[in-house]
Amino acid sequence: MAHAHESNKKRIWVVLAILTIITTVEVAFGIVKPDALHLHGLGTSWLNWLFIILTLVKAYYIAWAFMHLEGEKTWFRRSIVWTAVFLVSYVLFIILIEGDYLHETLAPLVKW
Repeated sequence: MAHAHESNKKRIWVVLAILTIITTVEVAFGIVKPDALHLHGLGTSWLNWLFIILTLVKAYYIAWAFMHLEGEKTWFRRSIVWTAVFLVSYVLFIILIEGDYLHETLAPLVKW
């Protein structure tokens, strides 16, 4: 029993290290904001897409590690992950399209 406890501690430290690295990269890009990533593509800047992708990677890894998805059957993992991927993609699509429409429509009326 003690051996299983040690492996859980190691697992938690590995997960903490991976999430810390991803968060550090996000914070670094948020502080530096490279000019090359301010180019617009697919509804928003590439910097925003980088933040969206890194956040989704963190969310997936948290679900993988703390919801114990790595130990589940393949079909169950895929049903959870692909449902979330499609829902998040749909919400992002709607937010980006509607936000762009509102910006274009209200631009003559509002000083941004």
